[in-house]
Amino acid sequence: MSSQDSFTYLKYKGYDDLLKVILYSSQSMLGAIPLIYHIHQNNQNIIFIQTGTIGGIIVHYLIIPEKPKKKFIELKRLTGDFAFVEKIGSDSMSLYIPILELEKVTLNFP
Repeated sequence: MSSQDSFTYLKYKGYDDLLKVILYSSQSMLGAIPLIYHIHQNNQNIIFIQTGTIGGIIVHYLIIPEKPKKKFIELKRLTGDFAFVEKIGSDSMSLYIPILELEKVTLNFP
């Protein structure tokens, strides 16, 4: 059994659905907010988040046409609307999620 066997990959069509995972996570009892990662791998720009621990890790990802131009995503808690922003703002009803640039990962995206 390889280390990849404990990973489940879920590919999304766009940011809307991927960010719903973050909204749901932020409203859970733990209130954990997954980080957003970007990597350029195999000639693709991949955005992903990781959830889960016991029983396996879930990698939620999407393929985007180009590297994100801003450093954060502002995600409205009530509506799910989002925008790319350069810095953390002051809207208390928004989550400001950093987009972290990775140089290398051990994940093998399908």
